[in-house]
Amino acid sequence: MTVVGKSTRPAIAVLAAAVLAAGVIWYLTRSPGANGASVTVPELSGLAKAGQKVFEANCVQCHGNHGSGGDKGPPLIHRIYEPSHHGDESFRRAAAVGVRQHHWRFGDMPPQPQVKHLEIQAIVQYIREVQRANGIH
Repeated sequence: MTVVGKSTRPAIAVLAAAVLAAGVIWYLTRSPGANGASVTVPELSGLAKAGQKVFEANCVQCHGNHGSGGDKGPPLIHRIYEPSHHGDESFRRAAAVGVRQHHWRFGDMPPQPQVKHLEIQAIVQYIREVQRANGIH
């Protein structure tokens, strides 16, 4: 009986590894942009193109290319930031007055006083258009 138990261990280990791999694949496909994953960028509106330029100058250092996430800030192209959970005002307030850490472990986001109100609106438009292109509505 001991021999049978030992012979099933490798099969169980392979099955466990397959289940773990399937779980990782499922998570990554359900979370566009998480952990610096590639992000689809659509043809952008004029306002979103302006927002992309401001984003690249002020936000990419922490939030990664196209909001895909980085080692200093979370991905913005992620279901957590869909409009029904984080409305546009959440983005505006985060840039204007900062935000306390609450979904991720990157620490608090400081205010970004160099980014003006109209520039923030353009950034939000850019993020929303990229989110929609990645299935986040």
